[in-house]
Amino acid sequence: MRTLRLLLKSMRPRQWPKNIFIFGALGFDRQFLHLEALLRTVGGFALLCLASGAVYLVNDVADRAQDRLHPEKRNRPIASGELSVGLALAVAGVLGPLAVALAFVLNSGLGWLVLGYLLLNLAYSFALKHIPIVDALAVAAGFVIRVAAGVTLIKVERFSPWLYVCTVLLALYISFGKRRAELALLVDEASNHRRVLDGYTIPLLDSYIQIVSAATIVAYSLYTFSAPNLPANHSMMLTVPFVVYSIFRYLYLVQVERSGGAPEEIILMDRPLQAGVLLWGLAAMGILYLQQ
Repeated sequence: MRTLRLLLKSMRPRQWPKNIFIFGALGFDRQFLHLEALLRTVGGFALLCLASGAVYLVNDVADRAQDRLHPEKRNRPIASGELSVGLALAVAGVLGPLAVALAFVLNSGLGWLVLGYLLLNLAYSFALKHIPIVDALAVAAGFVIRVAAGVTLIKVERFSPWLYVCTVLLALYISFGKRRAELALLVDEASNHRRVLDGYTIPLLDSYIQIVSAATIVAYSLYTFSAPNLPANHSMMLTVPFVVYSIFRYLYLVQVERSGGAPEEIILMDRPLQAGVLLWGLAAMGILYLQQ
């Protein structure tokens, strides 16, 4: 039982909410009330969580030496030695192929995307995450795959490509914020924990964050009045303030509270940010579904 608990912890279920992006097509194409589409998307979400678990096991094996130098990550089961490397790799070797096989059963397009997600993350774990800028782009590509997976599972009628652009920019924003928080936390020991941090400085990351945060707001604003499936009265523009607030709140947490090193922890614990995201979601879905 203890080994199972350690395996589950290493699979990082607290990070699985990232896979919620698979519901983007379902929500923005106004199909949340279609039971078949909802069930297929829930199935895709579960398979992405399975694939994510395998990825995190491999990633923790690859990073175990560096994690031991981190004040918080040193407590991870693999880094601390509580969970053996062999067992972690064996479980990952089962979960990854299983997720791909089940994804092909559900939908061939989903199968290829889950396979691509696994290959991308393996490349990230062993190579891409050591290359400045490319590391953040790889993370952003993972989020695009999640959104595309949702598109393959339903019969999409009006999903706007602007949402892909917003996804890329938002992922870059969070990735650069995470890198900044790590630099601020680890200071001179940063490169010992994550080699790629040698390629960044806090002023450089601040510049990147300013660019992508502004671009995210502009891209989302363009979506709210140019996407073909939105109400003709442009009422979706009413959701822009919630996006602006949420982006600014995350930036405050990164630069003032210095807590952006674990974005999944922020979204689960910061009430103001949760409120901003929740109000945006309620407003967006209300406008989409009540003004059909």
